Amino acid sequence: MKAIFGVFLMTVTLAVNAADDQAKASVQASKPALTVNVVTPTQLEINQQVMANGSLSAWQEAVIGAEANGLKITEVRVNVGDRVKQGEVIAVLQSDTLKAELAQAEGSLAEAMASALEARVQTDRAKSLQQQGFFSNAQLSQAMANDAIAQARVQSARASVQLQTVRLSQTQVKSPDAGVISSRQATVGSVVNAGTELFRLIRQGRLEWRAEVNASDLGRIKVGSPVKVTAASGQVLQGMVRMVAPSVDAQTRNALVYVDLSDQIGSARAGMYAKGEIVLGQSKAMTVPQTAVVVRDGFSYVYTVGSDSKVTQTKVQTGRLSGDRQEILSGLKSDERVVVSGGAFLNSGDTVRVVNTVPASK
Repeated sequence: MKAIFGVFLMTVTLAVNAADDQAKASVQASKPALTVNVVTPTQLEINQQVMANGSLSAWQEAVIGAEANGLKITEVRVNVGDRVKQGEVIAVLQSDTLKAELAQAEGSLAEAMASALEARVQTDRAKSLQQQGFFSNAQLSQAMANDAIAQARVQSARASVQLQTVRLSQTQVKSPDAGVISSRQATVGSVVNAGTELFRLIRQGRLEWRAEVNASDLGRIKVGSPVKVTAASGQVLQGMVRMVAPSVDAQTRNALVYVDLSDQIGSARAGMYAKGEIVLGQSKAMTVPQTAVVVRDGFSYVYTVGSDSKVTQTKVQTGRLSGDRQEILSGLKSDERVVVSGGAFLNSGDTVRVVNTVPASK
């Protein structure tokens, strides 16, 4: 009897414990896993854009070289990074020899002009005497020939003076345009020949962005499209598409898009890496907060809350990013309630507590 009663008592105890466990599990299941805010997707106007990478380069780089031959540099007035004006003297070459040659040429010109004046007087005199019968036609012709020769010598001497003046002016190396000195090879005391590179100049201080764009996007990019460029230094520049390259690189299948940048360059420098966005236009898009999108195993998900306060993991396809809003291309309905943040801590089927009132979908 005692044995039977003991078995009965054990059976009752086990049944009671099982009921308690089931009740605890039920309570645990109904307890909210997380307190969340929810929103419904919002329709926004988002820029259509092409993302690209590339390098900043000089818009145009002028090479400034020596025009005079065999002269020594006596003064260098600029250095790399200096801004110069058009026509500003940036280097000076030795000019003593050229000044002496110019003085000699001017003396030859004065002598030739004096000889020409004498020849002209002789010609006028010969004409007068020939009319009076004292000079023959041959003598008059000789006087006129001497006059012409003298005038030619004046022209030659004057050209020589002009040549020496030009050579003397070439001892002052001037900037062909306003801009920034990007390179300097000129050194005081060195003897340079004609054509020797002395400086490089970024014309007008302007930079351009040479974006590498996939060939499939070329048809959408138009000249004049606005561009936002972020340099490696953090400087944000505004620009505009100036030209799309007429050919595509056969190896990379990318083409260059040339973008003129604003004058406010700041910390950006030629040769610096930069990324940018080429704006093509605007279109409507369904968006959710960027924090609502959870990436798992290479796929994007959002968590939606049903009327029973349980969440469902929903796979979505994402598109463009605009500020803190993420475009949703597919997988989500416009009236669904989406968890704003904390999705990384949720699993499908979890119960949540919603603490905000969901605004109407726009």
